[in-house]
Amino acid sequence: MSVKKEANGRRSISVEVEVPGTPEEVWEAIATGAGISKWFVPAQVEPRVGGQIVLNFGPGMDSESEVTVWDAPHRFCATGAGLGPNAPAMATEWTVEARAGGTCTVRVVHSLFADTDEWDNQLGEVEGGWPSFFAVLRMYLTHYRGEPGAHFQVMAPVAGTVTEGWRALMSKLGVASFTAGAKVRSQAGTAPLSGVVEAAGTESHPNQLIVRMDEPSAGAAVLSTCGMGQQTFFVGSFYFFGEKATEGLQAEREWQDWLGKGAAG
Repeated sequence: MSVKKEANGRRSISVEVEVPGTPEEVWEAIATGAGISKWFVPAQVEPRVGGQIVLNFGPGMDSESEVTVWDAPHRFCATGAGLGPNAPAMATEWTVEARAGGTCTVRVVHSLFADTDEWDNQLGEVEGGWPSFFAVLRMYLTHYRGEPGAHFQVMAPVAGTVTEGWRALMSKLGVASFTAGAKVRSQAGTAPLSGVVEAAGTESHPNQLIVRMDEPSAGAAVLSTCGMGQQTFFVGSFYFFGEKATEGLQAEREWQDWLGKGAAG
């Protein structure tokens, strides 16, 4: 965790990624509702100062913020509850900086003001979550820039610890290799997954696998286990791109059925 603390009480974290594309192409991906929905979560964006940004993390889990700066295609800022209703207001700044060779650096900075360290762990968790989403953003801009997208997420309780649950579930799925570049294919009778490992076992998410999919449709899959209270959960996020993006949504039922039969138990 790398929370920066300043004398005036401001606490912030900063995460960045280099992606291919012009500033305008990258801006479409990170500053519009349609773009954000392709690689992060379903989103609505009003592109103006005073406009609302709504991110949907699940049923009844909307995160709302108000735009305070809008300078397309370079920078926008928004302020909202962020870490929860009892937390200090959190400001989020997004910037797009053009680089040589047809790439851009995307940087996101989250900041809040607090007199204690009470919210530092939550800020650290926010920081640790971005690399996974940025991997999907990079895949989208590298291979499917400007193409349609579709997304679904499945979640199920897992027996054992985060590590035990992860190993058991991957074994049942038939995924044996976690080396970047390795080909993976789920075994017959499980849930559909086929592609190439983009990343696995990162420092922030050791129990995680990111796959560039070719089945059930072209796109990206982010599979992981995490702890929520006293319970361990498996979370699978699936992003589909291209003209057949919506066809990938048919796999949601297959994943839910497999998990519902006790695959994650």
